[in-house]
Amino acid sequence: MSGPMHSDELSIDAGLVERLVSEQFPDWHELPLRRVEPSGTDHAVFQLGDELSVRLARRNGPTEAGGPHWDWLASLAAKLPVEVPVPVAQGHPTTEYPWFWEIHTWVQGEMVPVEQIDSSQAARDLAAVVSVLRSVGAEGAPVGRGVPLAERDRGVRDRFLRFGRPAVLAKWDRALAAPPWDGPPVWHHGDLDARNWLIREGRISGVIDWRCMGVGDPACDVMVAWKLHSPDLRDAFREALPTDDATWDRARGWVVSQAVMALTYYTPASNPSLYREAESWLRLVEVVRILVEV
Repeated sequence: MSGPMHSDELSIDAGLVERLVSEQFPDWHELPLRRVEPSGTDHAVFQLGDELSVRLARRNGPTEAGGPHWDWLASLAAKLPVEVPVPVAQGHPTTEYPWFWEIHTWVQGEMVPVEQIDSSQAARDLAAVVSVLRSVGAEGAPVGRGVPLAERDRGVRDRFLRFGRPAVLAKWDRALAAPPWDGPPVWHHGDLDARNWLIREGRISGVIDWRCMGVGDPACDVMVAWKLHSPDLRDAFREALPTDDATWDRARGWVVSQAVMALTYYTPASNPSLYREAESWLRLVEVVRILVEV
């Protein structure tokens, strides 16, 4: 990155992480530490030795110990067809770092451009992940990102007012008009974008960043199909994971809302990769004119 992504983010470097680990987990303080790039939108991640990772919020971090992934992620990991980072220890706030922070298992794999993998296989791999998540019992599980689209309408519509693109707004209105999810809440990851895939031997072998996990409308995971490169890949996803038309339309609405939020929050300087992704998402949901070209 050429600059901070957020005006209120905390600068986190290897020296800070080394001090936190040394003070709170001395058994691990001699392990080599390496910053993971590209950085996530809200967290800094460091590889610790060969088997661990350190994850720290750069803004709005947790002020209480625990969290949904502490209670649920290990049991989900045992069922999923991909590897996931499982939390193993939690650090507490200090005078240098104001929030709780975490140590997870390290998941092997590479972050590579989606063009470098077998996209048809990726569509099937993603469908398998979503399918397994849906099959896991959700009783007592926390609500995740998958809220009804209507709950996002005010925030998204406020962003639309900044540029007033009718073609984009029409896609959003169509998604809002789709029947809401009327089944039981189902598990979802909540952020299945390509930057959260880990690749080994051309296949999606790991999925990271489970901060949005929980139960709700499955459309927030199905939206990844709309972010694939072509209608053929969307069809491959839908063939592997049969999806009703209403969920399909809501999933497209999720893509539109995420793109609009990203393009009105980030800049090409603060988050160039996500900014470009958001532009491409609008093209992929058949929005002919890109907002930022106006």
